[in-house]
Amino acid sequence: MSAFILQGQEFPLGSSGLVRINAGRLPSGNRISIFTYIFRSKNPGPTVLLLGGMHGDEINGVEIIRRAIAEKLFHQLTAGTVIAIPLLNIFGFINFSRDVPDGKDVNRSFPGTGSGSLASRIAKIITKKILPLVDFGIDFHTGGEQHYNYPQIRFSSKHEEAKALALKCNFNLMVEKVLVAKSLRKIAKDMKIPIIIFEGGESNKLDPFSIQQGLKLIRELLFKSNMLDQGSKPQGIRRLFRKASWERAHEGGIVSYRRESGNFVSKGELLAIISDPFAQKETRMHASKDAFILSHNNAPLVNVGDGMFHLAYEEEKYAIL
Repeated sequence: MSAFILQGQEFPLGSSGLVRINAGRLPSGNRISIFTYIFRSKNPGPTVLLLGGMHGDEINGVEIIRRAIAEKLFHQLTAGTVIAIPLLNIFGFINFSRDVPDGKDVNRSFPGTGSGSLASRIAKIITKKILPLVDFGIDFHTGGEQHYNYPQIRFSSKHEEAKALALKCNFNLMVEKVLVAKSLRKIAKDMKIPIIIFEGGESNKLDPFSIQQGLKLIRELLFKSNMLDQGSKPQGIRRLFRKASWERAHEGGIVSYRRESGNFVSKGELLAIISDPFAQKETRMHASKDAFILSHNNAPLVNVGDGMFHLAYEEEKYAIL
């Protein structure tokens, strides 16, 4: 793409810059803008979207893209264009919240509308202004409140282009996840744009390991897309899991964790011990199957039925290419 125009600003090959897209105002009247960075090589090539902060409390994704910009990674492009949005949901970020102030989830509001909720208006900005410029991309996410996600990439088994994109990245852990209605991935698929999800860490906490893995993912994707001269030098075996299910607490109480995300467990293996606060009862949680732990609950206290360990199974292995 030689001509590249966003919000009336033109970016010729070899240029870079910042576009501030109006997303609304705070009740105080202060204007909120979505900071959208454009980096263009002197040579034509694909356009990649790197999006963080869809959920305002998922700050690891924000930091991954912020750090890539600060370290001038995209100034090294040998071809193509990068659109980098470190923080989409500024309203949630300000309030340490997943959602916007009206309680709506931006990632359940696509394609969005200019006359709808705040979440819907933000979704429309991405759908109408950004996605038409994009060939493929990564949407950076983090585990929920007090749930730690081992760094992983996700795609839908029904979107072959997204699967091919995930395999191209040489990332060690991949998970098949169904498309959710009104999500970014769903509307992108409808527009024939493969978007994969990066998950790592937990909300409202910076996790150095997840940040490192996210940066490696960006570098490797750009390298494999002929946009950088050097990749991330991945090592080990790539694992793809087709199914995952939650082990849930049978009782509420104080938790002593025995296993965590990133561990393989065998059927019957002890995962955690849940004790009541009066020293009257202990409940032992055991793995229901041979599996890999994608995510674990970090809360010291849990209620009956809470998701404790997200177990992945039906594994395929791929060599690093």
